[in-house]
Amino acid sequence: MIGVHGLQHAIDLVLAVLAAGCEPARKVDEDGLAPLAPGGDRLETTIAEERGELGRAIERSASHVVAFRPLHPCDDTRAVPLTSPERISIVEVAPRDGLQAEDRTLSTDVKLELLDRLAESGHTAIEATSFVSAKAVPQLADAERLMKLLKPRAGVRYTALVPNQTGLERALACGVREIAVFASASESYSRKNLNQSRDAAIAGYEPVIARAKAAGVRVRGYLSMVVADPWDGPTPAPLVADLSRRLLDFGCDEISLGDTIGVGTPGEVTALLGALRRGDVPIAKVAFHFHDTYGQALANVLAAMAEGILTFDASVGGIGGSPFAKMAGGNLATEDLVWMCRGIGIETGVDLDKLVATSRWLGERLGRELPAHVSRAMSIPRS
Repeated sequence: MIGVHGLQHAIDLVLAVLAAGCEPARKVDEDGLAPLAPGGDRLETTIAEERGELGRAIERSASHVVAFRPLHPCDDTRAVPLTSPERISIVEVAPRDGLQAEDRTLSTDVKLELLDRLAESGHTAIEATSFVSAKAVPQLADAERLMKLLKPRAGVRYTALVPNQTGLERALACGVREIAVFASASESYSRKNLNQSRDAAIAGYEPVIARAKAAGVRVRGYLSMVVADPWDGPTPAPLVADLSRRLLDFGCDEISLGDTIGVGTPGEVTALLGALRRGDVPIAKVAFHFHDTYGQALANVLAAMAEGILTFDASVGGIGGSPFAKMAGGNLATEDLVWMCRGIGIETGVDLDKLVATSRWLGERLGRELPAHVSRAMSIPRS
């Protein structure tokens, strides 16, 4: 176990930046902030239409204004504890969550090499693909072929996202032994992305999860928009706790909570975890999926680790991101997370050099420089 002083310095730095230029403090409800005022305090997006998480069209307003202060004012004085684990687990999501957001579609052979490289780097949990409609997500249209050709490594779990019963049956036919289901904590995102109300989408997963469990398949539940939604504003933390408990009651083995548009800060992460505890959600079954839109992802990881979270999603190269705005910074980059953990003595089991090499290799296949800070820094020639 490492001492808390190194972690103290990291969090002090983050909180100092967040506090700069802020107004005098006022009380903040520990379960989350009050909903945004109507009209101008909503989050709006830049592009008229873009694919959602499962590929459906999303209608969006013309302008893009992120109302930062109403979501989490700088006078947030909620305490962030200062402890850290000896080891964390990383779920690598680039092959699914990352590639589905890319303009360039990679061949099945390249995807197989990516999966092999990630396993060689030390990953033990990899999100491999998605059994959604090929029309909705053409980048992952080869899901059946990929999973049939994949030669699993001992000790590595490969997850596939399934949107419904049909997707589950396709996955089972390919020998998939771990699936993920995807739901939203916000009403508007669920309707725009899944074409169902939030409650209907959640309820619809009960038979899917039951079928998977009957087949001996592990189930991971994704819950998005757990901090805020561009249309609905802040997401009430007690609601996130209730939805998480419902998915666990259906049979999910783990819940991954996503700050989908990356507006969360350590104070909100701490408050959310407090609400989960009060809602009788077992923290040992909770993971987090952070986006780095405002550069808060690593700070949020520190806050979550301090509260006992041991599993985090990350994407090599930082590929992927919010389907709501081009300004989003993408997923937390795996190499950035591994670099931070290595610096404060937290084990991940992932080889940083191999990971960075994979990030560079993937950037070449995608035809662009990837946003991960560590890979960019380690690519600079040494004089």
